[in-house]
Amino acid sequence: MSLVIYTKPNCPYCDKARAYYNEKGIEFTEYDAQNDKERQAEMLEYSAGDLVVPCIVENGEYIQSGFGDPPRG
Repeated sequence: MSLVIYTKPNCPYCDKARAYYNEKGIEFTEYDAQNDKERQAEMLEYSAGDLVVPCIVENGEYIQSGFGDPPRG
């Protein structure tokens, strides 16, 4: 499985997503969508323009923006 999480610094929901996947032992790649404009553009393509982070992409498929139940970000 390939998991990508687009985040921004000091985001508590990004921290929760990181902790969740680390607890489950699921490896992921993390990109800073706030300071890396190329990665932000990539994230926006997946999320149809939604700027909410974390943006989670699994195996090249957009899963969700935000984290929690209900997802927040």
